[in-house]
Amino acid sequence: MPEIVEAALWGLVAGSALLVGAVVGYGVRVPRWLTASVMAFGAGVLLSAVSFELVAEAYEEGGLLPAAVGTVGGALAYTGGNAWLARRGARHRKRSGEGAQPSEDQQEGSGLALALGALLDGVPESAVIGVSLLKGGAVSMVTVVAVFISNVPEGLSSAAGMRRAGRSRTYVFGVWGAIALASTLAAVFGYAVVGALSATVVAAVTAVAAGAILAMIADTMIPEAFEDAHLAIGLITVAGFLVSFSLSHA
Repeated sequence: MPEIVEAALWGLVAGSALLVGAVVGYGVRVPRWLTASVMAFGAGVLLSAVSFELVAEAYEEGGLLPAAVGTVGGALAYTGGNAWLARRGARHRKRSGEGAQPSEDQQEGSGLALALGALLDGVPESAVIGVSLLKGGAVSMVTVVAVFISNVPEGLSSAAGMRRAGRSRTYVFGVWGAIALASTLAAVFGYAVVGALSATVVAAVTAVAAGAILAMIADTMIPEAFEDAHLAIGLITVAGFLVSFSLSHA
């Protein structure tokens, strides 16, 4: 199988978890404590993957400077985009509680902002899946598993919040279906475009994605988890971290 097709397939697998979560979150009234707990677990999984797969790989391939600069750059880019979207109604896009997300009547344009926010959250994760194929010709299964596990609670919580805000079924599934497709294209972009660059640039791009993911975890996943998991969040996050750590060292 051509590697670019493989990148697309793994990107689709990871992105489809968002759609799976959205179907559950929209159709089933999952207890908020359970949603928060799964979100905390997903945050721990991603934290480990960022640490031991992305930043570590960027450092090994390009050295400290590209890794550090890329990570900071990714965090700045994500934070800037997130701040812009927050003013347009997407601040609490991963929240599932009543009133967490505004309806279109409450804030015009918030529907588009929510969709763009979901895109902002999902693209960096999928891009690194394609980039991971560049090393050794095999995708990083740890990265795929980490993104898949974390995407389920993201889609679940956000879709539940969209439903409570009065968003239609067509809108909700349209958004998450489009994000799953965008994840596929992001993985292809990571492989095809980044692959033509030098090792140092590849390392920096990997670090940029890592920085964006770290900022996303801190700004959107942890707050949603803390809202309902409370004192259990630490233990649940550590459990997710150790699962991902074990996979990366298996």
